[in-house]
Amino acid sequence: MEPLLSVTGVSKRFGGLLALSDVDFDVMPGEILGLIGPNGAGKTTMFNCIAGVYKPTRGEITLRDGGRTVRMNGFKPERVTTLGVVRTFQNIRLFSELTVLDNVRIGCHCRSHSTFFGAVLRTRAQRAEERGIVERSMHWLDFVGLAGKALDDAASLAYGDQRRLEIARALATEPKLILLDEPAAGMNPQETRMLVDLIHRILGVGVTVVLIEHDMKLVMTICERLVVLDHGLKLAEGEPEAIRADPRVVEAYLGRGAAHAQG
Repeated sequence: MEPLLSVTGVSKRFGGLLALSDVDFDVMPGEILGLIGPNGAGKTTMFNCIAGVYKPTRGEITLRDGGRTVRMNGFKPERVTTLGVVRTFQNIRLFSELTVLDNVRIGCHCRSHSTFFGAVLRTRAQRAEERGIVERSMHWLDFVGLAGKALDDAASLAYGDQRRLEIARALATEPKLILLDEPAAGMNPQETRMLVDLIHRILGVGVTVVLIEHDMKLVMTICERLVVLDHGLKLAEGEPEAIRADPRVVEAYLGRGAAHAQG
């Protein structure tokens, strides 16, 4: 089986700071891959390179889609999204003044075909497409458990619901790959359990998942493989049990006490 996404020799420099240095890893279709490491390891920088926010200084990021290979270096975020790669953010980025439904509709619009004049004139085709967008938006809100709050303001949602709304908006773009940046941050145990269930259901509808997460219990439970970064370098890669036992990872990230606690 070919990788869905390949990161090959990716480096990213900001002036005199080398945030990523020759990082390689593959993302296989239908897996949950964890990208872990201490603060400042380069995890979010890597997400930003994949999502088109940053252009790598060196290296390649390639997406395989239906037999074709697309080199995504330098693509803008909107182009990356239309190719089927979408991300969420560590700091939730919702349109708080809009309704829950409207936030998800925004995600759907990246696949819309209406012209400017169609939107202005409210043509039959444009009205039909808008009805379809509302239906798809409600589908994803139901998927994440927020259909009953569709007309609420996004700002009124509890923290865990806001996290799920951001995921629903991302799913509305019809991705092949979703990048979740610390999705469990700030969640209580019940919300975390709901998140784990949601991630499994995302995988069940054919969307591959890569996540950055500091909750090691969650990571070790849900991820099939882990890639560990440290100071911009790939420190280790493998199955969770092997990573947990790797002395380099214990030293750099987990801490010896945490490693014993996991055992």
